[in-house]
Amino acid sequence: MNELTADNLHLWRGEQHVLQGVGFALSAGECLQVTGANGAGKTTLLRALCGLVPVEEGRICWRGRDIGEDLEGFHRELGYLGHDNGLKGDLTAAENLRYAAGLRSAVDAGEIGAALTRVGVPDVAGQRVRRLSAGQRRRVALARMTLSAGVLWIMDEPGSNLDTRGQTLVLDLLQSHLNGGGAAVVATHQELGLSAGQLRSLALQ
Repeated sequence: MNELTADNLHLWRGEQHVLQGVGFALSAGECLQVTGANGAGKTTLLRALCGLVPVEEGRICWRGRDIGEDLEGFHRELGYLGHDNGLKGDLTAAENLRYAAGLRSAVDAGEIGAALTRVGVPDVAGQRVRRLSAGQRRRVALARMTLSAGVLWIMDEPGSNLDTRGQTLVLDLLQSHLNGGGAAVVATHQELGLSAGQLRSLALQ
């Protein structure tokens, strides 16, 4: 069964027709890589798939059901990483993760520490996010994704501000997520390096 489907999506931004008949079907264990030039509508598409912006035409379904029928339930199964890391600068990295994960279920210090270790920044737990480098903040945001328990990951340029090791980390996290039965939609200009059986592509014009 297809986990996420988009059928004939159309969306305008003012007079600009951003999404023009976009459609795809994504199953568990698959990643859809969305590519296109700047302004092609990649971020707009991802926000629409999250239910953050409405489409003028078309339909988005999760597990065979229109996401608008139970948006709250859909969001419980969603992990989203946008251009902005979505972190509070005056909170520590651990406080950010505890708050974000706590919206769904309680996490303890051990789980938070393990998540930060997994993304390569175990020593930033007690540091305020505004004092971290751009790359460290991105890694904390990736740690939040691993704690989200989201079946569907939607990620906008997840490798932003990351070095070569960070790019490899993104691939490793995606690979683990897909191997565990998750699905992902990723907008990126870089090759993800996933196997042909896991990777699907959508090029926006």
